[in-house]
Amino acid sequence: PVEILLMDYRQASGCFDRIYSVGMFEHVGCKNYKTYMRTVRRLLKDDGLFLLHTIGSHYTTTITDAWIAKYIFPNSMLPSAAQLTHACDKTFVIEDWHNFGANYDKTLMAWFENFDAHWPELKTDYDERFYRLWKYYLLVCAGAFRSRWNQLWQIVLSPYGVVGGYRAPR
Repeated sequence: PVEILLMDYRQASGCFDRIYSVGMFEHVGCKNYKTYMRTVRRLLKDDGLFLLHTIGSHYTTTITDAWIAKYIFPNSMLPSAAQLTHACDKTFVIEDWHNFGANYDKTLMAWFENFDAHWPELKTDYDERFYRLWKYYLLVCAGAFRSRWNQLWQIVLSPYGVVGGYRAPR
């Protein structure tokens, strides 16, 4: 059974065996990374696992691309590995860190092809400006992944370390 709750992550309550965060960490901001990790830890059982799926950057910054911030994702930013490990410090053991960003441009290109192919149906609800913005965004992001500027990480974390070690299914 799955229950989906729409709420501020800091207000969540309960105790969970597993927590999955997919595509959200990029939107909490670096000043909230430690709070985010502590909140997940508070909600996770001592023997639980946390999967963090996030786009990341190969360098540390506290701002995002100005164009993306203005037109696509206001207040977003991509974390660096250093920022992530700092946020996990004294809160989680990193069990596995999988970077599959080298292949993510294929996903973005598929999204673009689907978007472009279905534009005749979509344009009744969206204008040409939206089409140009979204096309540019998808193609620029595909290029950023292809050039390895951006990364795509799946990180498995545990509160105290998995007894006997975590075995990543690959």
